[in-house]
Amino acid sequence: MAAWNSRNPAVKRIVQELKELQRDDDPNLLAEALEENIFEWHFVIRGAWDSEFEGGIYHGRILMPAEYPFKPPAFMMLTPSGRFETGIKICLSISSHHPESWQPSWSVRSALVALIAFMQTPGNGALGSLDHPVEAKRSMAAEARAHPPTYGSADRQRLIAEMHQKMLDMEERSRALCFSDQRPTAQPAEAAQAAEAAPAAAQAEAATEAAAEATAAPAVPSPSAALTASPTATSPEAAVPAAGAAAAAAAPPAAAPATPAAPAAATATPAEPEPRARPAAAAAASPWGAPAPVPVAAAAAAAAAPMGLAVHHHPHQSWEDRGLTYLAVLLGLAIAALVIRKVLVAFTFHSDDLYTFHNHVEGVEL
Repeated sequence: MAAWNSRNPAVKRIVQELKELQRDDDPNLLAEALEENIFEWHFVIRGAWDSEFEGGIYHGRILMPAEYPFKPPAFMMLTPSGRFETGIKICLSISSHHPESWQPSWSVRSALVALIAFMQTPGNGALGSLDHPVEAKRSMAAEARAHPPTYGSADRQRLIAEMHQKMLDMEERSRALCFSDQRPTAQPAEAAQAAEAAPAAAQAEAATEAAAEATAAPAVPSPSAALTASPTATSPEAAVPAAGAAAAAAAPPAAAPATPAAPAAATATPAEPEPRARPAAAAAASPWGAPAPVPVAAAAAAAAAPMGLAVHHHPHQSWEDRGLTYLAVLLGLAIAALVIRKVLVAFTFHSDDLYTFHNHVEGVEL
């Protein structure tokens, strides 16, 4: 690799990804570049343990473009799997067949992880895809684990054998990692279901408590309810005393709690009565009788009377306002006179010119 230009962006990115893969400890994939060409890689992936590819060790090639990572690599499978054809550039959204969906931020490792997931999806007639039966795929997986493929020169075959043995050595760790990851997966699902059910349970409990409080505490009618319920309230003036009397009759005594189990809630209800219930209750308790109620509608009408007068009847103007009005009228008349005079002068000028021109023409004809 020392012969390659390290300043080339593609070479720099490839070398960086190779170092990251060497530090990676994933037991389900391996990838190495060829010594004579870093733009060609050899990869090995392991079939998912919970699928028909369980235990299979699949080899393949990666062909990097010169514009990598701005253009996607091409993938070719060397091991028969029943899902992809061998020796053909397979068509995936992460491969060279779909450069429009490739992202430069993706790497070879992320592409190989996606390839493992793509193996479990149907081919649907895509280029390089197959749809063999499940039993055929299981048989091919067992064969892929037992025998690595034969491809290329002796050096390449030696690399294939070494990587295949590494995958066999990491098999137990891969299996343990897979099943250890599967155990806690049910817990987040159950936690998510519990989290979804918690708000509904809380709302049901709150509704139950609200219904219990509503049945335990006496209802305090509002003035609007009294207005609609009173048969004699034919006008706003007559409705206000009736509403006050109804609120006073419906107001509970301050010392009587609703239930012994909830004294705080019961005493808090009469502590803040309706605003209109206070004078009515005081009048009922007074020995001198209830004072004459002040009709709200009448007071509102009395308060609105000056406002209506101010709207419909203009007050007398002062001499300053009159002077300004006269001055504005005079100024308008003066401007109009100037405009009319200018029009008349212009019309007279054009008439004189026309008369002079006409006389000149007659003199020439004579």
